[in-house]
Amino acid sequence: MDGNAGDVGAVGRLRSEIKSLIVSELNLKGRDPETIEDDAALFGPAAGGLGLDSLDALQLAMAIEEKLGVPIPEGDEARAIFKSVRAIADHVAKVHGG
Repeated sequence: MDGNAGDVGAVGRLRSEIKSLIVSELNLKGRDPETIEDDAALFGPAAGGLGLDSLDALQLAMAIEEKLGVPIPEGDEARAIFKSVRAIADHVAKVHGG
């Protein structure tokens, strides 16, 4: 039974948790986690994105591993995972569910 209402709620909670983690771990003071769009670019100068850098990526990877128990691979695979909050949540859900 893929896509039932419980799964949708769990994914939404996971995205909210990731947004809060980004704000707290990267000291984005004054940023409301809920204003971060699920599909907004996290890195680089993209309009509407957060403009994070490689040090932020390392810090975020360590926080996700510590708080969510999900390892983040290195290199190109990590870049794909850190594309957006939605991509991080999909990776976490895949690892926990797979």
